[in-house]
Parts: sequence; structure tokens; C-alpha cells
Amino acid sequence: MEAISSAPHTTSLFGRATNRFKIPFPSFIRNTMSDSNHQSLPPFSSPRMVVKRVLAKTQHEGDGAVVKRAIGSSELRNLDPFLMLDHFSVSPPAGFPDHAHRGFETVTYMLEHSHLTSFGLFGFQGAITHQDFAGHRGTIRTGDVQWMTAGRGIVHSEMPEGEGPNTGLQLWINLARKDKMIEPRYQELLSKDISRAEKDGIDVRVVAGEALGVSSPVYTRTPAMFLDFVLKPRAQLHHCIPEAWTSFVYVIEGEGVFGSTHSSAHHVLVLGPGDGLSVCNKSLEPLRFLLAAGQPLNEPVVSHGPFVMNTQEEIYQTIQDYHYGMNGFEMAKTWRSQ
Repeated sequence: MEAISSAPHTTSLFGRATNRFKIPFPSFIRNTMSDSNHQSLPPFSSPRMVVKRVLAKTQHEGDGAVVKRAIGSSELRNLDPFLMLDHFSVSPPAGFPDHAHRGFETVTYMLEHSHLTSFGLFGFQGAITHQDFAGHRGTIRTGDVQWMTAGRGIVHSEMPEGEGPNTGLQLWINLARKDKMIEPRYQELLSKDISRAEKDGIDVRVVAGEALGVSSPVYTRTPAMFLDFVLKPRAQLHHCIPEAWTSFVYVIEGEGVFGSTHSSAHHVLVLGPGDGLSVCNKSLEPLRFLLAAGQPLNEPVVSHGPFVMNTQEEIYQTIQDYHYGMNGFEMAKTWRSQ
């Protein structure tokens, strides 16, 4: 997805996977089903509470696409190491034509079909085809994930495949100064290859990190977790989060209680200090949410559209590199997507 004025903007890459790595991540999760006679005890000592709640704002991006922006707006500019989160919906002929990136990672997660609704639609569906100036081309479909490291630079396009709306989440994760100019790389997981576990009314798809004893093969250069939870009615979750990490929740569908805060769909919940999160679904419908956490970089963030660096001088150099086709953008001047 393309860039907005001064904030970083979201765009994913849908190429083929390169090497996959296990991320060293201890098992942090326990959960139980609650009932009138039993309330589970959390496996952590300092529960995280919601310190900020922001409703994602609908806006137009790319060429006719619609996103709900949860992180990256004026209300929540960024959340170190997270730069942006969009909940997108795009139908042909709309899409995200050729555009560039440098200095961060993108995670694009195509949402699976659901009996609940979002964007006024019956469930989620779709696919996005990606191609870039290095010759990578591929299609990510419902339930698949693409983890792309833009590094020193990439130019690509993302266009919907087939009829109907294509919906998903895209998260930008910043790279440390030492990693901003590394070579681009791709990690792609098909839906069937994403680790999944079910227990006591809780279903989780582990895109990054570990939950319910299963872990993801995705290597995250900036240490992070990306967990897609579904809680059945009356289910309760206690999940440990490294105490030094930044964390947030994005409610995809339904409603629930996070810490002591009730929230419904399309809200992002910034979590305060602590070493774990408790969630309870007291409604009569399933609750689906993204839990993301990452190690903060504690470095300056200077952005210009799709470029995210540490200083204004580096941004200026990036613009020069892109304009003149240098330092990673050598093919930018002549390449056009098909």
C-alpha cells in the first residue's frame, strides 16, 4: 500500500519465501474456559491494562482501495517498533500500483473466512498478487501471510486477484539502524503451514512467536509476536508477554474484555506495562483479535511516505537514491509491473 504525507504507509510484498528460521521464543501461554464456578489464575504477576483505545479510521489509499487505519494516524502515530497497522479491503480494479519502500518490514495477513462480518461483508475472502523489480511474483490467498523485509529498497505492486473484496491486515515493523540497509528478503507461509492450536474454547494461529505450545517458523529481525486469536463465548485467555516489549491488541470481530477494558471491533488497544494480558469473552458471539508485541528499538524515527530511516539526512539520501536509481534502487527507473 502506498504512502500518505508524513506518516509511513503500508505496502506488503507477496513473493516467494526464502529461508525460514525458528525464532527463539519461550512458551508463554496458558488459558482456560471460565464458568460460573471457576475463574482461572493468570501465569504472570503483573497484568497489562489498556492505556489507550483508538478506533481505526476509514480512509482511501492506493488506487481506489479502502483501509481502516489503526496505527499511523494522528491519534496513534507509531508504537515503537510498530509503525503502521491497516485493516484493508480492496476489490478490482482498485489496488496498490508500483511504489517503493526502504527501512522496515511489512507483514501482510489475508484474513480467513468468518461467519461474522467486517466492512459490511459476509466473511473474509480474496487474494493479492505481488510483483517487484527484482523479478519476484506470487499470490497470497485467504489465510496466507507474507513477511517482507524491505531493507535497502524495493519497488513493487500489489493488486487484487479475482472477483470480490480482498481483506486482510498489514503491519509495518521498524528495523534497527544496523539493519535498514540489508538486502530485501521474503518469508511466505501458506494458510496450511501456519502453526495452529486449539484448547478450552481458544483457537490461535501463530504467525510469529509462540502460543499454546506451538511456534512459528518465521524469523523476525526485530523480535516480535503476531498472534491471531479466536475466543468462543465464555472463553478466557491468559497470555504472557515479555515485560520489556511494546504490545497492542486489534479487535477484528466481536467484543471482549481486555484487562479491565471492554472493546469492540476495529479498535486498537495499547497495552501498558506488565508481563501478561488477560482476555475474556463474555458475549454470545466469538471474539477475534490480533495480539502483537515487539521489542522497542528506542531509536529516532524519521519517515517520508514509504521510507523510514533515523535521520532527515538519511531520508534525503533515500529520495536521491530512488530518483537516480542508486544504492538498491538501480532497477527503479526502468521497471514497471505487468
